[in-house]
Amino acid sequence: MKVSRERHTAFRSEGYSLVELLVVTAITLVVMGGVFSVLNPSQGTFRAQPEVSDVQQRLRVAVDTLKRDLLVTGASTYASAGGPLSYFFAPIMPYKMALGEWDPPGTFRTDAITLMFVSSTVETTIRDPMPRPSAELKVDPVAGCPSSDELCGFEEGMQCIIFDDTGAWDLFTVTHVQASSLHLQHRQQPDLSKAYQPGARIAQFAARTYYLNADVGNEVFELRQRELVDLPIVDGVVALRFDYFGDPLPPTLRKSVTDPVGPWTTYGPKPPALGEVASGSDYPAGENCVFQLNGGQQVPRLPSLTPGTNGLVPLTSAMLTDGPWCPSSTSSLRFDADLLRVRQVRVTLRLQALSKSLRGPAGVFFTRGGTARTTETLVPDQEVQFDVAPRNLNLGR
Repeated sequence: MKVSRERHTAFRSEGYSLVELLVVTAITLVVMGGVFSVLNPSQGTFRAQPEVSDVQQRLRVAVDTLKRDLLVTGASTYASAGGPLSYFFAPIMPYKMALGEWDPPGTFRTDAITLMFVSSTVETTIRDPMPRPSAELKVDPVAGCPSSDELCGFEEGMQCIIFDDTGAWDLFTVTHVQASSLHLQHRQQPDLSKAYQPGARIAQFAARTYYLNADVGNEVFELRQRELVDLPIVDGVVALRFDYFGDPLPPTLRKSVTDPVGPWTTYGPKPPALGEVASGSDYPAGENCVFQLNGGQQVPRLPSLTPGTNGLVPLTSAMLTDGPWCPSSTSSLRFDADLLRVRQVRVTLRLQALSKSLRGPAGVFFTRGGTARTTETLVPDQEVQFDVAPRNLNLGR
C-alpha cells in the first residue's frame, strides 16, 4: 500500500505522546531522587566533620592549659630552704580566688579551682618588723642585684605573695618600689592578715583560678581563667569538675622546729617551739593547725585516713570544709588543714558543638539539646577525664 507524502509527513511530526513524556519525567525524578539521597548525607557529614575537629581542638587547649599550671602548682621561692609551698600553706584551693571576688573561706566547689605558685626568681624577705596596718614593707636586698638597684626585678603592678612559717600568707600588688631605701609599697584592701616578722618571704606570684562560666540564658558556656584579669580560655564547655586525692598519713616532724633550715615536717607548717605561740595564731603554745601537744610531745593533729596503707585516698567536700583551720580559725585567709594533703587532682571536662544545628535532643550524648534530626549532622559532646599529680606536692612521696 502506498502512503502519500502528506500523510507520511504528518505522521513523523507527531513527536512523543503525553504518556511517553510522563513516563520519562517519572524515571528522571526517580533517578534524581536517588542521586540526592546519596549526596544529602554527604553534605551533612561535610558540615559535621569540621565541627568534630573543632571540639577536639578546644578540648586539647583546655587540657593543656590546666595540665601546665597543675604541674607547677606549689613551686616555692628559690632562695628558701623550706621546700614547696605545701610546707607553709595549701597551694590548691577548691574555690574562686582572684581580683577581689573570693569565695568565702571554707567554700568547696567542684567547678572551680585556684592554683598557686611562685612564678619567677624575683624574691626577698622582710627586714624589719612591720606595723599593722601598713602599706609599706621594709625588705632585704634582692640577691644578685647591683648596689645601684638592690630591688631589681620588682616592678609596679607586680602581683606578689608574702608568707611565713606559721601558715599565714597574703597576696598584694606592688604600687611603688623604693630601691634606695629598700621599701616596697603595696595596695591591699583590707590590710594584710597579720603583721609579718623579719624573715617572712616575698616573691612574684601566680594565683590562677579556673572556673566554669555557665550563662544558660545567653547560651554561654566557658572555661575561664581569672588572675589579674578575667579571660575566656575555651568556649562550649558544658561540664567541669575537679576531684581531689590526698595523702592518707598525717604530717610528722622531720627535725627540731628550732633548726633554721627546713623542711621541718613531711608536709604542712611547722609548729612553734614548745612554750611559744605562733604570731597571729589562736592555738595553744607549741601547737598549730596540724600539730598538737600530747604528753609534752608535738604529735599530729590530723588523723590517719586509711590506717595501714600509703595509697592516695579521695578527699571529700566534708573533709575539706570542717577544719582544723590554718593558720587560725579567725584568719581572713583561713583554709582547711586537710587541703595540705592534696597530691593529685582529677579533672573532668565535657565540650559540645557550638552550633545548635549539630546537636540532637538533650540526653546521654548531648548535655544541651539542639535542632539536628539526622544522624549525619550530629556531633555528640566529647568528654575527657585526666589526673595530674603536681610535681612540687609529691616531692616527699
